[in-house]
Amino acid sequence: MDEIKIGFAPTRRNLFSADAAIEFADLTRKKLDDLKINYVDIKDINSEGLIFDDVSVEKTAEKFKAAKIDGLFIANENFGTEYAVARLAKKLDVPVLLWGPKDERPAADGSRLRDTQCGLFAIGKVLRRFKVKFTYLQNCDIDTPQFERGVLDFIRVCNVVKTFRNTRILQVGPRPFDFWSVIVNEGELLEKFNIQLSPVPIGEISNEIRRVIAEEQDEVQQTVDWFTHHTEVEIENKDLVMIAALKVALKNKIEYYGCNAGVIQCWTELQNEIGILPYASLSLLQDEGIPFTCETDIHGAISELLVEAANLGENRAIFADVNCRHPENTNAELLQHLGVFAYSTAEGKPKLPKRHFVFDYPGSTAFEAKKGEYTLCRFDGDNGEYSLLMGTGKAVDGPFNQGTYLYLEFENLNRFEFKLVEGPYIHHVAAICKNVVPILYEATKYLGIQPDFYDPIEEDIKAYLRGE
Repeated sequence: MDEIKIGFAPTRRNLFSADAAIEFADLTRKKLDDLKINYVDIKDINSEGLIFDDVSVEKTAEKFKAAKIDGLFIANENFGTEYAVARLAKKLDVPVLLWGPKDERPAADGSRLRDTQCGLFAIGKVLRRFKVKFTYLQNCDIDTPQFERGVLDFIRVCNVVKTFRNTRILQVGPRPFDFWSVIVNEGELLEKFNIQLSPVPIGEISNEIRRVIAEEQDEVQQTVDWFTHHTEVEIENKDLVMIAALKVALKNKIEYYGCNAGVIQCWTELQNEIGILPYASLSLLQDEGIPFTCETDIHGAISELLVEAANLGENRAIFADVNCRHPENTNAELLQHLGVFAYSTAEGKPKLPKRHFVFDYPGSTAFEAKKGEYTLCRFDGDNGEYSLLMGTGKAVDGPFNQGTYLYLEFENLNRFEFKLVEGPYIHHVAAICKNVVPILYEATKYLGIQPDFYDPIEEDIKAYLRGE
C-alpha cells in the first residue's frame, strides 16, 4: 500500500464556514494518517490548506504532478468549489475519489456550517462535464467502517490502474502455431492502453541460460536449493539445474527489458533447445510477483497482473486452463495446468515429477491449490473491443489430477461455460484466493474496458461500492 501515492485535495466554498472546513480537513488528514495512507498534502499552498480558487488549483496541480501521484482524493469539507476541483482533476488524469463528511445537526437557530452533501451533488455533475471519471464514497462520518473500507478499496483500484497503464510484457518466442486462440493485436494494445511487448526469440533465452550457468553459479545454486527445500524433487539433478537456470535467465531478461510480466512459447522448440518444460520455473517467478504465462498468452498475463494488483499483491495468482466438468458435481469445473500456479497457492508440498502425461519431459509442477473463494479474471478482446470477465467460485474436492489443479464450484456452471465459448474469452483464466471483484469492477471505468460477468452480480457489486 505504501507504493500507491494519493494527492489529498480538500476543498471549501466561500459562502460557508472556512473554519469548519479547515477543522474537517484536519480531521480527514488524521484519519488518513491512522490508516497509514501514503498521501501528498497541500497545507503549504495557502494558509488554509484548501482548494477554492485558480491559484490553489495551479499550485496543487504542480505539486501533485511533481510527486507523481497515483490517485486524487477530493474531500469536500463544506459545499466545496466544484469548478476548482474539476479543473484540478482534469489536469492530473488519475483515478479520483470523491467524498465529504456527513453534515452535523443544524444549530439551534436553524443555521448550517457546511452543506457538504449538497456540494457533492454539484461536484459530481461538474466532474461529468469535464469528462473526469471518479469513484464516489458515500457521504459518511470519518470514523465509520464505510469510510475506511472506501479509502482502502480506492488504494487497490489505483494499484490496478497504475499496473495496467505501466505494463510491459516480455514475449519469449511467437505463439505456438496450434494456439490461434491466443492471437493478440500488439499495435492496438499499445495504441489503446500503452501496454508494450518486448519480443525476444527462444535462442536469446538459451544463450542467457548458458551464460548464467557459467557466470551466475551462486544464483543458480540458490534457486536449486529453494526447490530442494520447498518441493519434493523427483527429477535428476541436471534437469533441476536447468530449471533453476531458466528461472534465473527469464528474471534477468524481465529486468533487462523493464517488464513486469512475461509470456513464453512453452512447447515444443524450448524442449529441443534445453530439454525441459518451463512450468516449474514459471511457478517460482509467479511466487516472486512476476506473472509468467504459457503458450504466449499475452492477455492472460495482463489478467494476472490485474487480479493481483486488486489485492496489492497480497495473494499470488494461479493461471489455469479451464478443462472439464467435475464428474459428480454439476456446477463444478476442473482448472489445471502443468504448472503456472504460484507455489504459495499449494495446499501441501509441491512436487517436481519426472513427467506429465501430456509431455514426456521434466519441468512440470504438481499440487492441488488451496481451498477457498477465488476471484476469476480474464482480460480479452477481439474486433477492437476489450472487456474484463470476472466473478467468483469456491474450491471443492474432486478427483486427483496431474499437474497443478483445483476444482471450482460455480453458482451456475453453464453461465460460465457459455461466456468462455461465446467470447471474446478463451479457456485460460487468472485467479486469486480472495474476492476482489468490486475492485476490478471499479477499476474498469478508468481502464477504458467493459466490465463483464458470468453471474448476474453487478447490482450486488454496486451495493457493496455504495457501502451497503
